[in-house]
Amino acid sequence: MKTVLIGASPNPQRYSYQAAHSLVKHGHELTLLGIKPGEVAGIQIQLDAPNLIDVDTVTLYINAQHQLMWYNYILKLKPRRIIFNPGAENVVLKELAEAVGIETIEGCTLVMLSVGTY
Repeated sequence: MKTVLIGASPNPQRYSYQAAHSLVKHGHELTLLGIKPGEVAGIQIQLDAPNLIDVDTVTLYINAQHQLMWYNYILKLKPRRIIFNPGAENVVLKELAEAVGIETIEGCTLVMLSVGTY
């Protein structure tokens, strides 16, 4: 499954860093998007919004205020689902996504991977 992680960080203390490693370990094709250059789990963090197709999941590690600039991009990707990790909950984006048939989940990517519900 192709996953786009928004809010990627090269800081090992960040949950996005830990999630990237777990997603790779579980065999997911991963694109990392962030605001700081770096590499996580052998994948370069992209600082732009690449044109991607066949995205299954967008997992968010940025708060609602910082998501605003990503709304159009996320909706254009047409993922099957968006995961709002703790601290990333956003009623507006949730409603926009659901209105176009995108499933939304308020959950934790790390927990979902560890219990097999990802």
